[in-house]
Amino acid sequence: MIDKIQESMVEAVSVIPDGASVLVGGFGEAGVPYELLQCLAELGRRELTIIANNAGTFDRGIAALLNRRQVRKIICSHPRPPNSEAFARAFRAGEVELECVPQGTLAERLRAA
Repeated sequence: MIDKIQESMVEAVSVIPDGASVLVGGFGEAGVPYELLQCLAELGRRELTIIANNAGTFDRGIAALLNRRQVRKIICSHPRPPNSEAFARAFRAGEVELECVPQGTLAERLRAA
């Protein structure tokens, strides 16, 4: 079996390049990999495409990437959950593209790769 354990989160996330498509798990606030997204933000990756159920909430996770202007496009089924001011600001300012996809279609697109 291949050993995929990394020494640090920075080492694990550093392989994600600028312009990458990043699939973010979670539903609402539950299950979102906040620490990994924060690490990605701190590494300064740019022009990211984020694929997730929603477009982030409060000022952490996807919203932190939006606030740092590191996201080019979001593909999601629910772009405006409660407390999604970071996305609203970025979208109104023309800083981020949105591809809104019904939840079942999003799931099937992911399944079909």
